[in-house]
Amino acid sequence: MTLHQRVREQLHQLETQLREQNLWQSAAPAPDAFESTQPFCMDTLEPFEWLQWVLIPRMHALLDSQQPLPQAFAIAPYYEIAVDATHPSREVMLIHLQQLDALFSGEDD
Repeated sequence: MTLHQRVREQLHQLETQLREQNLWQSAAPAPDAFESTQPFCMDTLEPFEWLQWVLIPRMHALLDSQQPLPQAFAIAPYYEIAVDATHPSREVMLIHLQQLDALFSGEDD
């Protein structure tokens, strides 16, 4: 399986977890929420919103157009800080984010 295929599979698993954890939203945030200049749109989107509305679609777009994937990609460390330790979905989501990060670091081999 190629890296692109493994990344796509992990994105699908991430989406599945967002849905299972009832974090998937049916309506998109206001358009101006995407105009943030902050990393992860941290001033306009909640962390799990960013996954659904920014990361997953952008990564699929890169994969669909066979573009190079990001280098030195790591988002789990942000989520370790951004998501409150008492959030009921924190640990399960961190596992999936760490698995995605591992694909970009070569740690999944």
